[in-house]
Amino acid sequence: MADQVLAGKAHMKSRALKFVVLIGVVSFFADFTYEGARSVTGPYLAILGASATLVGFIAGFGELLGYGLRLVSGRLSERTGEFWPITLFGYVVQMSAVPLLALAPNWRIAGLLIVVERIGKAIRNPPRDVMLSHAAKQIGYGWGFGLHEALDQFGALVGPLVVAVVLAGRGNYKTAFAVLLVPAIVTLCLLVFARFSYPKPEDLEVSVPNVQAAGLPRVFWIYLVAAGLVAAGLADFSLMAYHFEKASVIPNIWVPVFYSVAMAVSGIGSLLFGRLFDRVGIWILVPLTLIAAASAPLVFLGGFWLALIGSALWGLGMGVHESIIPAAVATMVPQQRRPSAYGIFTAGYGVCWFIGSVIIGRLYDVSVLALIVFSVLAQMIAIPIFVIVKKRL
Repeated sequence: MADQVLAGKAHMKSRALKFVVLIGVVSFFADFTYEGARSVTGPYLAILGASATLVGFIAGFGELLGYGLRLVSGRLSERTGEFWPITLFGYVVQMSAVPLLALAPNWRIAGLLIVVERIGKAIRNPPRDVMLSHAAKQIGYGWGFGLHEALDQFGALVGPLVVAVVLAGRGNYKTAFAVLLVPAIVTLCLLVFARFSYPKPEDLEVSVPNVQAAGLPRVFWIYLVAAGLVAAGLADFSLMAYHFEKASVIPNIWVPVFYSVAMAVSGIGSLLFGRLFDRVGIWILVPLTLIAAASAPLVFLGGFWLALIGSALWGLGMGVHESIIPAAVATMVPQQRRPSAYGIFTAGYGVCWFIGSVIIGRLYDVSVLALIVFSVLAQMIAIPIFVIVKKRL
């Protein structure tokens, strides 16, 4: 009997790992698509006539909706239990918006499509993250989310490199966006396969505690404040790429390469620090926040090599945002409340990202030094709050 129980647990753990890898491969091609596009949206908008303030606003507004609408998506998936239909719809919206950038006649239409892409991500992320959390419970939250994020970010590495190759051959942004139609189609095909292979991912988490909690714990809200400060302080890569274009820090063809380096660091960091998160917990966010805060002065004040190092540190920060930060949420709230918790968390996170992006974009037009002070200070304030969260957990 004991052997059968152990065999059953091993089988469930194996299925959970396969599900994480499968969704990770979906994310690989999804990031190939939209991160390939995002690596050049800053200079693309600049060429179409947008100012730094507009680039910051578009990026920030996209993130506002991209995170804010997760509140609706999360609650809807919690009430209906229909995780797959909502996830599929979000991916269709997102994967459609990227290739359409090739047809944008001006910065207004391009900006609208950039925002629509973020809306698609908002729709699909909370239900997808909940499905991942069920599988990650079997293999460790940090490892599960970290492994998924690593595959995700390797796609974000390949996409910009492909865009760089297209630009090197033709020097045409519109052609690059059109090429991204191929990984977009692959993403949707793999997602349909995952849907039929794992119709009910919630079954991967065998132990379901009967918790009738009316609200979310206080530590969750404190944690949201800290994460929001980090989000506000990190500059969007669109503005960083805009700076590279306007200040002639690097040739245009190197912009997507810098983004690929950032995504490579993000993916490796997700694997390494995801494992560490399972061992030491939320403490790992303290040194990682310190490291990520150094990205702004390096990017906005440095030349080629310092900007490259700054981009890599920025990528590490983004990896933390996409893997460890959501993994920690799953440890704070009851299983039944995870969909709405992820929705609320990412909505608040997005509001902070939007406010920070608008401020950073505006400060860039006024004073780069003020931009750096704001970026570093916002992230430094988050560190003692992370310490408080750790103590409460």
